[in-house]
Amino acid sequence: MHRFFARPWVFIRGVPRMDVLPPEGPPEIAFAGRSNVGKSSLINALVGQKGLARTSNTPGRTQELNYFVPGGYSGEGADLPPIALVDMPGYGYAEAPKEQVDAWTSLVFDYLRGRSTLKRVFVLIDSRHGIKRNDADVLDLLDKAAVSYQIVLTKTDKIKPVGLPKLVAATHEAIRKRAAAFPEIVATSSEKGTGLDDLKAAITGFAAAG
Repeated sequence: MHRFFARPWVFIRGVPRMDVLPPEGPPEIAFAGRSNVGKSSLINALVGQKGLARTSNTPGRTQELNYFVPGGYSGEGADLPPIALVDMPGYGYAEAPKEQVDAWTSLVFDYLRGRSTLKRVFVLIDSRHGIKRNDADVLDLLDKAAVSYQIVLTKTDKIKPVGLPKLVAATHEAIRKRAAAFPEIVATSSEKGTGLDDLKAAITGFAAAG
């Protein structure tokens, strides 16, 4: 696992429309969530590169499907399997122009429904707010499309430690009857590094399985 994420990762493509998606090849792991939930920060923390995925305090900054892959295929790590991490546009940001929001939403949903190499979606939920209505709408879509997803709680360092077990229990109850939900919830903090090893282990497993 250490060698897998120790390689330099690189940005290869921003995808504003379905017709410019990369050819289907290695397994893909996508990160979905409301705007400003911390997707880019989490990806940067996973790969140990602060500037790989763009982060911003401005909701709605990520407007494309951003693809990241590990480098090093001709050197260190060349024996390790390929995989792609996909930073998806945030949903639920109402202050952007409606046409822009509709375009982002359509891109996200079309990708989730139609990508055969997509192995899992990590649905990021801000631990300060829990599952909101627009999160539940995305979970409904994933259930209907039979796309495997797993809930990742972000920014757990921003809530009181005593509140985390209650939040995890409430989230478990919220997804208990959802068909495509992976039952294990991962509580993370990009700043503190909490939960990153669990995500790395899952991603490495999908890469090895092809």
